[in-house]
Amino acid sequence: MVQVVLFDNGNFISITEGKEKIGAMVVSIGSGPRTSTVTVIPSKSESLFLKMISERIASIINGICIVSINTQKDLGLEDMKIIMNEIMEIVKQ
Repeated sequence: MVQVVLFDNGNFISITEGKEKIGAMVVSIGSGPRTSTVTVIPSKSESLFLKMISERIASIINGICIVSINTQKDLGLEDMKIIMNEIMEIVKQ
């Protein structure tokens, strides 16, 4: 399940499978041409995907993006594409 909470200065994105729990977490801040990112809660396997989502959204909105992911199994490439497309549709509205 993908949930996006939109704020004036940023977004909170939660990606969960099964129970809704906070999992691995990354925060990015987009300011001008640069994006700064920090890992708050490390991920065992999805760290690159989390960072990519967070930085992309932060740069698009020129604000803060917090992304949390909690899945029961590792995501495959197709799953990542579907999730990314779903998030982009929500954010661009």
